[in-house]
Amino acid sequence: MSSPPQSWARAHLRLVLACGLILVIAVVVTTVLILTRRGHQPAPVPLGLYPAATIPLPGDSSRFDYASLDAGRGLLFIAHLGASQVIEVDIHTQRVVRTITGLPGVHGVLVLPDRHRVYATATDANQMAIIDEDTGTVLGRGPTGAYPDGLAYDPQHTTVWTTNETGGSETILDATTAAPRGTIDVGGEAGNVAYDPTTRQMLVAVQGRNVLAVIDPATATATITRRVDLPGCDHDHGLTIDNTDRLAFVACDGNAVLLTVDLNTWQVIDHHPVGQDPDVLAYDPGAHRLYVAAESGWLTILDVHDRRANVTGSGHLADGAHVVAVDPGTHRSYYPIPHGPDGHPALLSFDPAS
Repeated sequence: MSSPPQSWARAHLRLVLACGLILVIAVVVTTVLILTRRGHQPAPVPLGLYPAATIPLPGDSSRFDYASLDAGRGLLFIAHLGASQVIEVDIHTQRVVRTITGLPGVHGVLVLPDRHRVYATATDANQMAIIDEDTGTVLGRGPTGAYPDGLAYDPQHTTVWTTNETGGSETILDATTAAPRGTIDVGGEAGNVAYDPTTRQMLVAVQGRNVLAVIDPATATATITRRVDLPGCDHDHGLTIDNTDRLAFVACDGNAVLLTVDLNTWQVIDHHPVGQDPDVLAYDPGAHRLYVAAESGWLTILDVHDRRANVTGSGHLADGAHVVAVDPGTHRSYYPIPHGPDGHPALLSFDPAS
């Protein structure tokens, strides 16, 4: 049998090389994306935190979620998601006060000291629960949308808003009775919600669209008045407000970036890399300091001066330390983790260097 013509052989070789090059490019791109999204952390910067205390927590070593502090009474409420409980800790005596049960898959928790009430999203039941802060008694429950997560309080209308993550909506509930007052479709999977006390509007991170929805609760149907594009953000989830400087901070867990949004102009004015899978944000208004806790256990600290955020600390704090709460009086920060120094759940607390 005669050999194939040289022109055919050359064409075949070129085809094989082209296919091989495409395969190599695909592998490289996939690897880069995986490393960018899951493996890469920002350059470490000393956190400038000093250990203050380690408080043992009850229950198993399952996942924690949000935490909320009544700074005046020194009571910290922690959502122990995996145990379907809220743990109440006295940060002054460094002891657990009580464990509040019957909250299936609890995610969000919000204490309102003036009302002596605690609100929690029982995610597995698609409910919000009202809890007596003084006794730990569950006083009532109200229906939400699918997968309620974060919470925010509207003092003008005495309502609590739940952000329904997979439901793509916000449920508005009466803060006294938990009766539903309305539901707002935000147009995509919902991240966190925050109340802006200056404009008396609600801000919602619509993580399915990479936008910030601005909602006016004063209208009869609580209308979305503005949608703010978030360029450079993939999956905006975490959200908190610096009302003094009129800034919103948005954590994008898809690409590990923190955006600062000017609430006067609705423009993104800066962005910073943070730990992989950023989750909970806590802002200390007295210190002008923002804490960004990530699922990877990486903590990023930013100081705000002249309406600009600058990274002052970045590093691995502890495995599972994706929840943070801060005391605005003492500036001490708190982090519940599933595995403390002895392998059991613990609440870590730290004081800043300055």
